[in-house]
Amino acid sequence: MNVRRLIPTAAVAGAVALGLTALSACSSSDAAEGGSDGKLDVVASFYPMQFLAEEIGGSHVSVTTLTKPGTEPHDLELSPRQIGGLGDADYILFLKGVQPAVDDAVAQAGVKNTVDAAKLTTLENHGSEVEGHDHAEGEEHEDEEHGHEEHGHEGEEAGLDPHIWLDPVKYAEVAEGVGKSLEKADPDHAADYRKNTESLVAELNKLDKAYETGLKNTATKTFITTHSAFGYLAERYGLTQEGIAGIDPEAEPSPARIDEIHSVAEKNDATTVFFETLASDKTAKTLAKDLGLKTGVLDPLEGITDKSAGADYIEVMQSNLSALQKALGAK
Repeated sequence: MNVRRLIPTAAVAGAVALGLTALSACSSSDAAEGGSDGKLDVVASFYPMQFLAEEIGGSHVSVTTLTKPGTEPHDLELSPRQIGGLGDADYILFLKGVQPAVDDAVAQAGVKNTVDAAKLTTLENHGSEVEGHDHAEGEEHEDEEHGHEEHGHEGEEAGLDPHIWLDPVKYAEVAEGVGKSLEKADPDHAADYRKNTESLVAELNKLDKAYETGLKNTATKTFITTHSAFGYLAERYGLTQEGIAGIDPEAEPSPARIDEIHSVAEKNDATTVFFETLASDKTAKTLAKDLGLKTGVLDPLEGITDKSAGADYIEVMQSNLSALQKALGAK
């Protein structure tokens, strides 16, 4: 597990208290009033949430994101200014379980219109096949409600996979929930939020059909990736994701896991080892060289950068589809 992610809760809580105290004088008293420009001030935790807020909110929202482009979101550390600024937001959209620092800060901010995207769909366990993610019975949460409430950094440890945005169908479910929450937060523009939501969901449904058709007939169903972020996508389209090191994108794989990947690649005629844009490609290239395989980029869309194969979520997902079709030998 990446030690940089193990942010002490007490330290974060202290920073939260400091930030909120420093900026409490300018906190918003009524979320529905919006900012000085009349727009709803929206804070998104990282790119997948930012995209939803911008697409659905349209001209009625002013969106800022806590995670700058090029920053690995799991490792995000918030400044006291950022933490205090959360208290000024009219609406916060985040995904619990991805960024421990954000989870703690949001809990302390006390903003009325705070939406956890994890509660808008169902999270699943996709980590148990990777060494370090096996867990005894009873560690999983007893019910869906409590699972969503508690699956922060500890939730990743329990195997709940937060990467719901990489499944267009689940992402559409989240989009519908975000749309309804914006209607409630800003009822004067409810009709526009509803229209924008319908438009986005239609685009996501179109993307889903493209994946379903494009990956229906392939020479192999197995793909290898350094970051096990594609469990929902693999399950949706009948594929098998073999993650080198699990959900943590920078965790070092064990020798036993490397040997296992060798066997899986040979048995399933895998052609490509995928790496991502925001993490090191060293492990992927080393493994690919040892196996005589190619390397490729499969973008988990945790942030849009100049290296991203597209300008937004839809374009990068289309690029991911093309990469998978090539690697899997789509017919």
